[in-house]
Amino acid sequence: MNFRELNLSKALINALDDLGYQNATNIQSKSFAKIMSGRDIVGIAQTGTGKTFAYLLPLLRLWKYSKERHPQILIVVPTRELVAQVTKAIADLTSYMNVQTVGVYGGTNIRNQINQVEAGLDVLVGTPGRLLDLCLKGALKLKNCKKLVIDEVDEMLNLGFRHQLINLFDLLPSKRQNLLFSATMTQEVDQMIDTFFNSPEIIEAAPSGTPLDNIEQFGYEIPNFKSKLSLLKHLLDDDINMVKVLVFVSTKKLADILFEALQVGYGDTIGIIHSNKSQNYRFNTVKNFESGIHRLIIATDIIARGIDIDNVSHVINFDMPDNPEKYMHRIGRTGRANMKGIAISMITQEDVTYRSSIEKLMKVKLNIQKLPEEVELSEELIPYEIPEIRMKNQLTKKPTIELGKAFKAKGPTKTNTPKVLTRKAKRKAKRDKKMKKW
Repeated sequence: MNFRELNLSKALINALDDLGYQNATNIQSKSFAKIMSGRDIVGIAQTGTGKTFAYLLPLLRLWKYSKERHPQILIVVPTRELVAQVTKAIADLTSYMNVQTVGVYGGTNIRNQINQVEAGLDVLVGTPGRLLDLCLKGALKLKNCKKLVIDEVDEMLNLGFRHQLINLFDLLPSKRQNLLFSATMTQEVDQMIDTFFNSPEIIEAAPSGTPLDNIEQFGYEIPNFKSKLSLLKHLLDDDINMVKVLVFVSTKKLADILFEALQVGYGDTIGIIHSNKSQNYRFNTVKNFESGIHRLIIATDIIARGIDIDNVSHVINFDMPDNPEKYMHRIGRTGRANMKGIAISMITQEDVTYRSSIEKLMKVKLNIQKLPEEVELSEELIPYEIPEIRMKNQLTKKPTIELGKAFKAKGPTKTNTPKVLTRKAKRKAKRDKKMKKW
């Protein structure tokens, strides 16, 4: 469907023309009229199919100017990177509108964000913890909020934001429209919808967990870190089409180890991003990746959700994720906007269970490839891979000492603390002193 067939304002049509967008995606066309009707909506669509515009376009079409300085639209997302992406998308769509948008997240000076919120705004995008902080400090009032969007709610619950979300629900007016968009649904998400949503309509552009058809998925069975490193180097050196590669690892520590190992041969073409890196460092790394300075970024799952990086050629699972939803969001960074993409997984013996869960969710078998002959397999484990052996603390009984006859127990020590006398005792002491003198 062409965007001009939707009931969009001229300002939004002009902004879409400037961005070069002509046709709506499946989830955008399916959800537009439903959101415009005011119903609660749960939208399920694959990553990379335009879920952000799917809720922004109708909400901005419904937006009306207000003199109130408190937000009319609240968008809750799990990470600061997603805050930045959504605020940019709003700025792009409102280039011909007078909509004030603010993005807030933790890990930065809250005073600056308080000043921005108190200055007045129409749309607020934020992470649950920082939004709640602003409410508790009295800077943010949600009494005028009529539209609530929860984006990637399953990731928020995975990150431990359950209580913050419940507290935010309690602060919002009861009469509001609730919108939820995600690529995957879990039992915990279903329970939250049943509790806080009002008979929502399910809009399913694709079944939960369905992979994009234009992503080619295959894997290699490989034993350990050094063997994986050899395979990764071979792939980078052998395949000239690997021009923009995301490599996902399981932990921040392993990301640092892999980054140091690759820097020797690849220098500044390698970037790294995880939660221990400062906000500016993370933004600059993504910017360098988008511009082509970095050919490869090593990342934890912090950017698997919602970061819209164009033309990612390959996603490599250096470590398999511990649940299938994470796998779906990882590979969804490639094959976006009808582009072709490739997802490669390195599978150890310990990953067999994870692989089975992923294949069960996708209803697709991973295509296992034969390892190239140039890849050197190693039996040596790095210290990170060696299980930590904890010695049991064996407490021994304190030996008893037999005391000889010459031993004399030490009595209580005398103190120089003056004795406090009662009034009666003082009078008696005075009389005794006089009697003795007499």
